[in-house]
Amino acid sequence: MLEPTPKLSSKKCKLISLLIRVFLQFGIYIIALLVWYLQDYFMAIASLIAAYLVMGIIRSKVRNSVIPPKQREHQYSDKEIADWYVAREFCFEPSKKELEVL
Repeated sequence: MLEPTPKLSSKKCKLISLLIRVFLQFGIYIIALLVWYLQDYFMAIASLIAAYLVMGIIRSKVRNSVIPPKQREHQYSDKEIADWYVAREFCFEPSKKELEVL
């Protein structure tokens, strides 16, 4: 059975998820613009390519660390990856089943 993407309830969890999502989506462009401002555009293009590769590795590590193994074959957006990560790492709320086991 597939678990649905967790719904975040508190504003703190939603804010953390939004920050992670923005980092995953726009981090490469921010890095490239920063390098372009500090260096030149040739270095910015090289950093854009390097940041694209590094961000892909970070995205896949985060995705594989929080999404259940049976669901890893499905495609997830950056928002869904951020929601899973925040729900599992920061805003963990045990379900009634898990509380009964304890």
